[in-house]
Amino acid sequence: MSLIQLKTLILFYSGLICGILGNANSDEANLTMKALQDSPINIVFILADDCTNWDIGAYGSKDSKTPNIDQLAADGMQFNRCYQSAPMCSPTRHNIFTGIYPVKTGAYPNHTNANPGTESIVHYLKPLGYRVALSGKRHIGPKSVFPFEYLGKDKNPDFGLVEGFLKEVASEGTPFALMLTSNEPHTPWDKGDASLFNPDDITLPPHYIDTKETREAYCYYLAEINFLDGQVGQALELLDKYNLSDNTLVVFASEQGNSFPFAKWTLYEAGVKSALIARLPGTIEPGITSEYLVEYADLLPTFLDLAGGELSAKLDGESLVPLFRGEHNKLKEFSYSLQTTRGIISGSDYYAIRSIVNDNYRYIWNLTPEVEFKNVVNNNKKGGTAWYQSWASEAEESAYARKQLDKYRFRPEEELYDVLNDKWCQNNLAGDPDFKDIKEELREQLVKWMEECGDKGQQTELEAYDHMPGRKKH
Repeated sequence: MSLIQLKTLILFYSGLICGILGNANSDEANLTMKALQDSPINIVFILADDCTNWDIGAYGSKDSKTPNIDQLAADGMQFNRCYQSAPMCSPTRHNIFTGIYPVKTGAYPNHTNANPGTESIVHYLKPLGYRVALSGKRHIGPKSVFPFEYLGKDKNPDFGLVEGFLKEVASEGTPFALMLTSNEPHTPWDKGDASLFNPDDITLPPHYIDTKETREAYCYYLAEINFLDGQVGQALELLDKYNLSDNTLVVFASEQGNSFPFAKWTLYEAGVKSALIARLPGTIEPGITSEYLVEYADLLPTFLDLAGGELSAKLDGESLVPLFRGEHNKLKEFSYSLQTTRGIISGSDYYAIRSIVNDNYRYIWNLTPEVEFKNVVNNNKKGGTAWYQSWASEAEESAYARKQLDKYRFRPEEELYDVLNDKWCQNNLAGDPDFKDIKEELREQLVKWMEECGDKGQQTELEAYDHMPGRKKH
């Protein structure tokens, strides 16, 4: 019997009891009925790792093979304008699990820790009777801030332990929040079946330099997305197996973009725009989409709202529950992001970036435009990657390839993009006088946000090592 069927029977028999008991006991019987109907909502949150949102079938990819994620979108709600506050793993995960912007918690560089005393999802949901567990990639700290029930030590979810956990909570009737944090499709791209994809047939993003090495690498990347999709399928099957699907909110998020240029480590749309899909039978109407701006910071308030808790004033996000219920309430006008390059593998010594997006435009502020932007992909000292080397070789002969490499490595102080018509952020409007007022308004709002967070720009960038355990402090 499904949970919905069970609730229907409860409603019927509770009404019958009310009639038998008569008016004298009707209030008590109604309270009993309400308590039986209002069973806690469980939460399963599935997070990818370095997956550009457009590389998922539901978000437009014609090459990717993601049947489970696509079905989840068909059964639930697809957000088309979800953003995150940083395009790197560690600050993103800290932001999701604390509901607080990165500079406020101190967790704004990569490989970082939140300030001691910061509260996370565990501190909010455990007092409400929830078991709060995580299986898969961590990249968060310290443990005092994130006292999850950790199910395994691998970088991917341990579905044997996950099944044991779900079996326990199902038999006990205990509400739960389960974080399934994948390591895919993070490099190295060595999982999945790359033979599912033909390098000659796939469509590369229009601003990539089309080389044999790029096409081959992209196929390995798509194979890992297909592997990730299999993990999503495993999670959904386990919920069905233990009759938990009807009363469980399932959320899937793709995290920041992949490590090809203009995505991860950048504040372009491909870097901080995320897939976000939510399914909750009986609350979320299947097959609907939302164009409202939402953020990763909204996830914890949403979970807390569904769990029946009070939303703390410390949280930076808004609950998405009104949107789940079909209410057309615009939650925010802007979404903000920052990138701290100091401390990333093979990165520039410092390269601070701040950005803001509204319904139409993305403004980017590069605080040190005189510095070359470097990371593990293009740092010549480390050799870079094979496909990036093919780009560099192509640039020796092709003016377009040379322009793209220069655009990635050297950037002006200000960038402005019409993201509705230029999602790959290639046509910089910052110098166009027709967009001066838009640029100035967005910069004003961005500076205001930085001040509210205690973000001092370049000084905050230079202090990044102070927030990275084990790194030399400069």
